[in-house]
Amino acid sequence: MAQRNTWQRDRVRAALSGSPGFVSAQDLHASLRDDNTGIGLATVYRTLASLAASGEADQLQSPEGEAIYRACSSEGHHHHLICRSCGTTVEIQATDVETWAQRTAAAHGFTRAEHVVDIFGLCAACSEAAR
Repeated sequence: MAQRNTWQRDRVRAALSGSPGFVSAQDLHASLRDDNTGIGLATVYRTLASLAASGEADQLQSPEGEAIYRACSSEGHHHHLICRSCGTTVEIQATDVETWAQRTAAAHGFTRAEHVVDIFGLCAACSEAAR
């Protein structure tokens, strides 16, 4: 079922697009609250889930286990390199991972296998700053 385009959905989408990296629903809600939008946390959660389901947003789990979101700039299946310090995110294609995932699934009798691979580390700038 298609989502109705409301002003709240547009504001959440705009706030997500304006975020430099992945952001939690609570952090996004805080920025919307600071702008006095009146948009509730439940609306932010529902909208982010809908944007992720439609492919307009990437959703993944942070190393701490929290769902985080980012406006998606690529179509189709892809992976991310994510800086644990500043949140810089790079979308990557990972052909070797795709091959490994399909081969591993098939070796165990699995079909229609799907996977999620995201790599967390420190970007070059944060690594240099840490030295």
